[in-house]
Amino acid sequence: MENTMVGAYDRAAEVKEFDEMKTGVKGLVDAGITEIPRIFHNQLVAVTNYKPSSEVRIPSIDFGGGVFESPVTRESVVAKLKDAVENYGFFQSINHGFPLDLMKRMRDGVRAFHDQDPEVRKTFYTRDMDKRVKYFSNPDLFDSPAASWRDTLTCFMFPDVPKKEELPEICGEIMLEYSKEVMKFAELVFELLSEALGLSPNHLKDIGCTKGLCMLCHCYPPCPEPDRTLGAAQHTDRTFLTILLQDHIGGLQVVHDGYYIDVPVNKDAIIVNIGDLLQLVTNDKFVSVEHRVMANRGKQPRIAVSSFFVHPPTSASVFGPIKELLSEDNPPKYRETPAGYSNHFVPRQRHGNNSLSHLRI
Repeated sequence: MENTMVGAYDRAAEVKEFDEMKTGVKGLVDAGITEIPRIFHNQLVAVTNYKPSSEVRIPSIDFGGGVFESPVTRESVVAKLKDAVENYGFFQSINHGFPLDLMKRMRDGVRAFHDQDPEVRKTFYTRDMDKRVKYFSNPDLFDSPAASWRDTLTCFMFPDVPKKEELPEICGEIMLEYSKEVMKFAELVFELLSEALGLSPNHLKDIGCTKGLCMLCHCYPPCPEPDRTLGAAQHTDRTFLTILLQDHIGGLQVVHDGYYIDVPVNKDAIIVNIGDLLQLVTNDKFVSVEHRVMANRGKQPRIAVSSFFVHPPTSASVFGPIKELLSEDNPPKYRETPAGYSNHFVPRQRHGNNSLSHLRI
């Protein structure tokens, strides 16, 4: 990393000092800081392109509990889904079939992990991305221009399902239980998305969209200076699909028509967004849109669980635009790309998000 010094500010040294604490942003908050370290200062916090939710919202789709009484009902949901992913890249799913008690226990389990004795958390802290279970603050801490006010516990939950004893004792059981439900829901969503493309219901599953599930359990602690930093810097997801469970606090914003809009807060809903890989294989039919999380202005930590549907870590698959979608009028916009080139742990660049631009023909 560039060793930037401005006066007495040595960014590389401050990043190293923060990382060696091994207790993340939560450790800073627990220590009672009133000013955030300079490594978190982000010049992109101030936004002039913002629209209040009273003017525009991401679509909300009723999934009927995941059971459609007739082909007409299913077709109606597919049509709404198609409009949402083509024009917004995000939608909110209500009546989705997830047990509400399971959702609450998952949030509680993640909160308990981040609230537990820091000496226990430290045993999971690592920068080794090959480790099965990882706890860290900012995967791109040493590469990004500004760190974000967020800590994360993450683990690949599928296809190689972890043993309960490999996971944190305080939340391992619920992680395993929740991952089964999120897999079921994702399979339904991929079926509906396949139909929205005019393909057979199993098409996206058959090309590997459900073969890898990486769960990221985020904690966004209260921030003493929320106007100086972000909970997550603007980005797109390097996934096929992201399924988000969040609490009542909120802070997620997405870009629509050039403006940031707030994602509505409903702890009983599930948020779904298209990732870069699905935009690639659909040849830009579905859109992966930029989003970010504002720093937490509240008094309690914000908890969010992102389920990334990605290629498995050892995948040798090659992804490209789906041939059935291509024609003389719709030629491929991306070259075929080995899975590793889209790995979602690749650091973000200092000058914008180039997740797909380098793959365009």
